[in-house]
Amino acid sequence: MIFSSYLPAWGTHWTKALGLVSAADSLNNFTIVICGPTASGKSALALAVADFFNGEIINGDSMQIYRELKVLTARSRDEETKTVTHHLYGELSIKEKCSAGAWLNLAVDAITDVRARGKLPIVCGGTGLYLKILMEGIAEVPDVPESLTEDLHQLYEREGGVAFHKRLSIVDPESASKLTISDRQRLIRAYSVVEATGRKLGYWQTKQPAGSPVEGQFVKIVLTPPRDELYQRINHRLDAMVSDGAVEEVADVLEKNLNPQLPAMKALGVPEFSRYLRGQIGLNEAIENVKSATRHFAKRQFTWFRNHMTADLVIEDFGGTKAAFSRVKALLGTLSVGS
Repeated sequence: MIFSSYLPAWGTHWTKALGLVSAADSLNNFTIVICGPTASGKSALALAVADFFNGEIINGDSMQIYRELKVLTARSRDEETKTVTHHLYGELSIKEKCSAGAWLNLAVDAITDVRARGKLPIVCGGTGLYLKILMEGIAEVPDVPESLTEDLHQLYEREGGVAFHKRLSIVDPESASKLTISDRQRLIRAYSVVEATGRKLGYWQTKQPAGSPVEGQFVKIVLTPPRDELYQRINHRLDAMVSDGAVEEVADVLEKNLNPQLPAMKALGVPEFSRYLRGQIGLNEAIENVKSATRHFAKRQFTWFRNHMTADLVIEDFGGTKAAFSRVKALLGTLSVGS
């Protein structure tokens, strides 16, 4: 999720008011990646960079791709998407599944399109796996039959996470050792690969391509603000989301009677507000549960980016979008001079 929807809007061309000249033409072999935990200000920064460097923004968030979850995933405001072109936001229905591989194909097409029109591609999001496969490539794991996946979901439902985890530990102990009993989706994925191919998931992952499907150089900018301040932002943002119709958005989703295993049904806020709408808990409890889940999610994102992302620039404070942009501009200016 991205925070810009609940930040003050900067003027469309405020960066140009500084009297600076765009260096986009000198960055035509670069792809900018702006990432970090939820609510860290990624989208506002991406908007400023795109505005100044003649860029377009490509979604790197696994939930913002779903059309019906605009409020709950904090997608950018309509006026922002009119000012700077955005790609892969609200691209799919919540009835669809968007795997990492499917997103990669969409992202590569979007980057190619942006470059073909002489613009700078800026990938913005907090889904670490998506960003990793964009920059490094993805393992070519064979397709698993949908019927097998559905059978394994039913098996998980009948036996529970503990028993299913034990099953996986027998056929693929390496994968099982990396997963918790509650990580249903990945447990089923690992088990289904063994069942469908006769080989463990790790075998296929060792065949990962040596490089990115995107030509050129990636510039990685990671936002890692102080956790206490970030958690306060998360809490305030959720309150704003509720005022803007987040609960009603979930009510609309529930009316569709969708498969609860669809990815969008697990988006932050959907399970919690669903329990409220079904009369299982009160609204205040649901709100607090969403805040807590989001804070825990942000903590996991901090850990992921610390361990898996080697950044060209790390921004560790909440100095504001202008201050963050000035640092990014200086970095990109150096790269454009050297290119």
